[in-house]
Amino acid sequence: MENYADLMFRGHVAEIQKAEGCHGIHKANYQRRTQAALSEDDIAFIQSRQSFYIASVNPDGWPYIQHRGGPVGFLKVIGPTRVACLDYVGNRQFITMGHVAEDPRISVFLMDYMRRGRMKLQGRASLQRLADADPEILERFPTEGIPAERLLVIDIVAMDWNCPKYIPPFVPVEVANAATERYAAELQAENDALKAELAALKANGQ
Repeated sequence: MENYADLMFRGHVAEIQKAEGCHGIHKANYQRRTQAALSEDDIAFIQSRQSFYIASVNPDGWPYIQHRGGPVGFLKVIGPTRVACLDYVGNRQFITMGHVAEDPRISVFLMDYMRRGRMKLQGRASLQRLADADPEILERFPTEGIPAERLLVIDIVAMDWNCPKYIPPFVPVEVANAATERYAAELQAENDALKAELAALKANGQ
């Protein structure tokens, strides 16, 4: 993969950074963050997501951001610098599909609100109908459930982790429910023990 700073901190971005006195710091920090492939931690993070945001641009330069979601594991790492997911029936606007057909360059945000983590990916995407997609990639995905229409494949060019600043700490419903159930079970056990102790005291005439 390319260095994220070399790819993204160019032109006016670099000029503004220099004016603000942070360009040299970024260049020095990012030179140590170049990696050839996704790490084990990167892969675990990607494949544990339940959603992501993908940005594309139309021929006139207007950006568009789309949300994609699914169960844990719906986004899979299929190569050292490659991820993929199935594409299901949506609102039939085909904006992202049309954009990447003309310009495959995209940006992806992967969020972990509970732990306040954010991974950014720059890459090139393709959206193919299942009949035209690579069967070896399709074998990695389940065939049951809602039928998919297309396969989205992203070849990662550069990646970066952002700091947690200003990321609101949201807790997924299933995590909150599990915590509540555990706490309720502990309270119930404590209540049952107190009732048994009270019953024993009454039985002994105390």
